[in-house]
Amino acid sequence: MPQDSSPVVTYERVGAVARLTLNRPEYRNAQNSAMTYALDAAFQRAADDDEVRALVLAGAGKHFSAGHDIGTPGRDAHLSFPRKAGLWWDHVGQDGEESRYARESEVYLGMCRRWRELPKPVVCAVQGACIAGGLMLAWVCDLIVASDDAFFADPVVRMGIPGVEYFAHPWVMGPRLAKEFLYTGDRMSAQRAFEIGMVNRVVPRDRLAAEARELAERIARMPRFGLALTKRAVNQAEDLMGLHSGLDSVFGLHHVAHAHNAETGADPLGGMNARSMRDAGRAAAGDTADREEKE
Repeated sequence: MPQDSSPVVTYERVGAVARLTLNRPEYRNAQNSAMTYALDAAFQRAADDDEVRALVLAGAGKHFSAGHDIGTPGRDAHLSFPRKAGLWWDHVGQDGEESRYARESEVYLGMCRRWRELPKPVVCAVQGACIAGGLMLAWVCDLIVASDDAFFADPVVRMGIPGVEYFAHPWVMGPRLAKEFLYTGDRMSAQRAFEIGMVNRVVPRDRLAAEARELAERIARMPRFGLALTKRAVNQAEDLMGLHSGLDSVFGLHHVAHAHNAETGADPLGGMNARSMRDAGRAAAGDTADREEKE
């Protein structure tokens, strides 16, 4: 397996703001386990640094993240990593759904919950694609600043799977929009995401990094403990609206879909791969454009 010497997540601190950057631009920042655990280490580093009062999460290159790694040379779902998010046993060496459930309980759902609880505000800077697993990273952040060319999509229903593992859709966009978003697999523009309240700000691409940094710096001037308590208060309110239990229940449905695909087809992804998912998305986008042009 070819290996790049570049870190898959970079970390820098300027003043009171830490900037964490997904760094697999050649693969549109597809998230393998190496990236997940590197990101967790970066979040832990920021949590432990008393000088850090706020964070920015960004992606290198043209795209924030195309989602989970389902086909790059660095795909590492078969490897063990030291577990951080829970006490599930290692997925390696387990069979079938036991392996998938154990791995995704840790690497996807567990990690996202862990990062959401970081007691320091996180601003997410999104450009280009924010697809499927990319949504999970953006949604666990407190604020989202998007470039005007950003788009959001969760097309995994094409795999027969009811959305990504961190199923926050009804909470971040409302039930009816969540259904349309999932049923069609269509892209949502940054402007539309702003209109429905999923995104805080939309800015020109060349202003994205500066806008996210300036927002984080402004937040960082507030009292640290006050920010931590406020973040906890809003998160608790969201959980009282059912987010925590909803994530658990849909995670189970997600794995019913994986098991069904594996039992009735060639693999747990419904026979889809990164290329076929991309091509299906482009075809759907073309159909939509054609219909709008005719109208």
